[in-house]
Amino acid sequence: MNALTMTDFHFPGQKEVYHGKVRDVYNIDDDLMVMVATDRISAFDVVLPKGIPFKGQVLNQIAAKFLDASKQVVPNWKLATPDPMVTVGLKCEGFRVEMIIRGYLTGSAWREYKSGCRMLCGVPLPEGMRENERFPHPIITPTTKADEGHDENISKEEIIEKGIVSREDYEQMEQYTYALFDLGTAIAAEKGLILVDTKYEFGKRDGKVYLIDEIHTPDSSRYFYAEGYEEKFQKGEPQRQLSKEFVRQWLIEHNFMNQPGQTMPELTDEFVASISDRYIELYEHITGEKFVKAPATEDLAARIEQNVRNYLENR
Repeated sequence: MNALTMTDFHFPGQKEVYHGKVRDVYNIDDDLMVMVATDRISAFDVVLPKGIPFKGQVLNQIAAKFLDASKQVVPNWKLATPDPMVTVGLKCEGFRVEMIIRGYLTGSAWREYKSGCRMLCGVPLPEGMRENERFPHPIITPTTKADEGHDENISKEEIIEKGIVSREDYEQMEQYTYALFDLGTAIAAEKGLILVDTKYEFGKRDGKVYLIDEIHTPDSSRYFYAEGYEEKFQKGEPQRQLSKEFVRQWLIEHNFMNQPGQTMPELTDEFVASISDRYIELYEHITGEKFVKAPATEDLAARIEQNVRNYLENR
């Protein structure tokens, strides 16, 4: 199975390239961004040693659909998807904050809560909550966006006091975050899913705040299946979910959380294939469409380069 884990393109007008954990972002004439969703996968702030076939295509196509669906609610950066693994959009100056919004107490928030934490990013948490319980209202728990290493939890007040983001811009992002989460929740419910938590990134261009990067993908979001949620919650059983959490759990079970002295376990071909299947399952569930795989023999890098060049030369 093909997997694209590295890119080294040279597009017309290219100024620079940023290689992220999953996405490689090419700056075109300081005006456009070509964002390539690779098949890399990260967990605990480290990129795993094997790529996941079709993961980049899944992420890019889900994000593109949600960007299109939300553009009446929030302005966003997307202009086109010239390739199944690529989005081209407006270059914005990104804010150094990720807006994480949570509808349920789970994942890292639950781990903090279980250890006794009752204040998360300046937001008070109710007493007596259980794992996977719905919050009375969704809460925003922002993090600072780190170039390397861990993103750090931070409160709204600290963000504004430190001048990381102005109060006006932060409150605009806050309003957009709630609106996007409401929309994502409604779309997920139509498909029998619960949007549990997610993150959004924003940037600014010509004085206007835009939604940038991905949205509502399994890398940035956690979904539960609605069917059986209440029964499993009442019994204290793990929820059936579509997200990267199962990858994190597998790593935890194999004694890896990226702590000093820990060694990355070997990813078997069978486990890699199972991750790929889970990503495709989410795509089909959340979009209601059949996933169309690229031919197994296709040179992904050559295809992407040709498709992007055609777009840039003919736009």
